[in-house]
Amino acid sequence: MKNLTADPALHATSARYVSLDVLRGLTIALMVVVNTPGSWSAVYAPFLHAPWHGFTITDMVFPSFLFVVGNALSFSMHKSEPNSSEFLQKVCKRTVIIFLIGLFLNAYPFVKLAEGENFVFIDFTSIRIFGVLQRIALCYFLAALLLHYWDTKGAVIFSVLALSGYWMVMYIFGDSVDPYSLPGNAALKLDLLLINPANLYRGEGIPFEPEGILSTLPAVVNVIAGFLVGKYIQKHGSNKSTVVKLIYAGVAFAILGLLWDFQFPMNKKIWTSSFVLLTVGLNSLVLAFLILTIDVAKLSRWTYFFEVFGRNPLILYALSGMIVKTMNLIRIDGQGLKPWLYDHYFLSIVNPKAASLLYAFTYMMLIWLIGYWMDLKKLYIKV
Repeated sequence: MKNLTADPALHATSARYVSLDVLRGLTIALMVVVNTPGSWSAVYAPFLHAPWHGFTITDMVFPSFLFVVGNALSFSMHKSEPNSSEFLQKVCKRTVIIFLIGLFLNAYPFVKLAEGENFVFIDFTSIRIFGVLQRIALCYFLAALLLHYWDTKGAVIFSVLALSGYWMVMYIFGDSVDPYSLPGNAALKLDLLLINPANLYRGEGIPFEPEGILSTLPAVVNVIAGFLVGKYIQKHGSNKSTVVKLIYAGVAFAILGLLWDFQFPMNKKIWTSSFVLLTVGLNSLVLAFLILTIDVAKLSRWTYFFEVFGRNPLILYALSGMIVKTMNLIRIDGQGLKPWLYDHYFLSIVNPKAASLLYAFTYMMLIWLIGYWMDLKKLYIKV
């Protein structure tokens, strides 16, 4: 099999930094679990996003994805000459490809079930424009340009201005009674001004895009933070001193996020600045633990499971969405294959919430087996 690689934006290749690979794989594994429960009506609270303001472990998954994109970027940035057109071409190409893959996943499988168990084509004019991969693409693009042309100092200044500026914009242009509410926040107002409501996410009861235009601005900071941490580890090594520094930084950012929460409530769906600081802090602490365990204590026999996910993150994430949608095209007794399996097998073993979680972990293992086969074949598909 041909090895398809091209300085991947979502993959850092270095045998010396297994902890970064494990963090990336852990993020993908958890993302698959929280995205594919057996039934959305039977899910343990920690595996659901906070309804609005608040924070759960599930809210940690997406910012962790952005953080590891920044980590990977710290390995690939030096490969381009300063101010070169080659750099801009690579960044633009990756951005467009990742964005289009996200758009493809939003449209897939291109049909929906109509009356009489018949499939009809979806309305392609109402496809959701934004999503997880689209946000990753835009955040990668903006972070790469900032870091390339403004260097790390300029990126840090941007981060401070972006987080504080986003707070001001959300407060000033949001509804006066509750500027951070679902129907009254400035991020929604901007999206409705620029995008047809039919092309926005509709899972909140009203057209609302959690990966919209304005809230992408603070999300860029998660990528920049991952980049800076990756550079620090490369410069100072995976040692006890690095672990201590990451713990100090992680605790500091987490505390700042919790304090800011009193004025700018923690909220993943509008990606508030307090949410950014808390998730950057927690990512730093998790990475410190991984370095301490893997690189300092040399306890690394368990890491391969997560490295499998980390070696093909983009394709495994995409497949995890496509396979479950394809399963629902297979009809058994008036049900899609996914709910049929859940009802007839998993529910017969344990209670509904445990069955739903067991299904999610089983499905995650299916995706892992695909990644394992790809790793055995040395097939690494990157952008």
